[in-house]
Amino acid sequence: MTLWSVAAYLLLPYVLLSLIWRGLRYPPYWYRWAERFGFVEPLPGQDIVWVHAVSVGEVRSSAALIRALGQKFPEYRVLVTTMTPTGSDQVHELFGDRVMHCYAPYDFPDAVRRFLNRVKPRFAVIAETEFWPNIFSACKRRNIPLMLVNARMSLISYQGYRWVRGIAREMFASADLVCAQTDVDAARLRELGVDAALIRVTGNLKFDAAIPDRLLEEARALRQQWGRDRPVWIAASTHPGEEVQVLEAYELLKATHPTLLLVLVPRHPERFNSVTRICERRKRQVVQRSFSTAQLDLGTDILIGDTMGELQRLYAASDLAFIGGSLVRRGGQNLLEACAVGVPVVFGPHMFHFEEISAMALERGAACQVQDVESLAAAVGDYLGDADKRRAAGQAGVSLVAENKGALTRSIELISEELSRRGMQPRAARS
Repeated sequence: MTLWSVAAYLLLPYVLLSLIWRGLRYPPYWYRWAERFGFVEPLPGQDIVWVHAVSVGEVRSSAALIRALGQKFPEYRVLVTTMTPTGSDQVHELFGDRVMHCYAPYDFPDAVRRFLNRVKPRFAVIAETEFWPNIFSACKRRNIPLMLVNARMSLISYQGYRWVRGIAREMFASADLVCAQTDVDAARLRELGVDAALIRVTGNLKFDAAIPDRLLEEARALRQQWGRDRPVWIAASTHPGEEVQVLEAYELLKATHPTLLLVLVPRHPERFNSVTRICERRKRQVVQRSFSTAQLDLGTDILIGDTMGELQRLYAASDLAFIGGSLVRRGGQNLLEACAVGVPVVFGPHMFHFEEISAMALERGAACQVQDVESLAAAVGDYLGDADKRRAAGQAGVSLVAENKGALTRSIELISEELSRRGMQPRAARS
């Protein structure tokens, strides 16, 4: 048994306590535990493409890839695994019964073995930064082609992997293809021991995320419900400690924008109610989105986004967006969903998980970076007070997204080439 496996088993009590604790705040964490230990429904007689995307963001950024794999390999069933209930919900919302879903096994040797025995995937596609030594090595031993797509390696992650360079090198040696987002990601992966011959820089799949056909129309109707003439600022994917800063900035803004509506969307659903209470203690009129389906009272100060799967719709109905995880040291969140619908973005100093995208947005004039509550209030106030500035920044964001598409096509081509090399061409390509 490897040192990593020993460490994984020693962490088992913590894993179980974490599930129980999360379940206290968000009950779906209490369900389907068996799947997390590899006890999934056996899939005999089916050729399976296994795609793993850890949570909501990865599912959304991989959605076009999942659809493309289903079209490229029509003889295979697509199984999507996630680690979170919200990721599971997102899979069902986006795909219904067109794909299968279960939770991915924890990286214990017996759980991984049980999962692979029951699923028997023909090949595996792992999205972004989900790196698991036992899953990777098990795929290698079973001759299951393993492709890492949209792979990124932030500076924080890179520094962490350097402490376990031997484990990282052995883990990455199990991959057959690594599609890195950027040259920087590729360089860091090479320094961790990934064979340079396996790495291709394909760009970021988040640029290829499609906007649903009816989204803009639905956003216009939503804005009408909120009040067409009142300014709307959305603070999205916020983390603990960040809501207080956003609310302080909101109080500063109310002096000059008395009808300002703040749409506040916590990152994790188990925090919806606690964030609502934080807002209510500010003596502001607060409404949760799940209880607001009709015209919003103009006296409402704060709308809590406590629904799943509609963040981009909320972006499109707002005048500008603050991107959470950036005023606290979490590394930021995806800003491209807001850019794609023409909404200016503001973010804090901590965007290390999205360092290249945030730099591109700043360079294009699609975004503004702030350092604290006062500069956040000033930046939001500047946008709210200047419609031309908002339009210019929004259009810059739309152009940024449009001009950087292509990662999907490149990734599918490379996956197909690797499978063809191994004699696994899609049916449409066979003679």
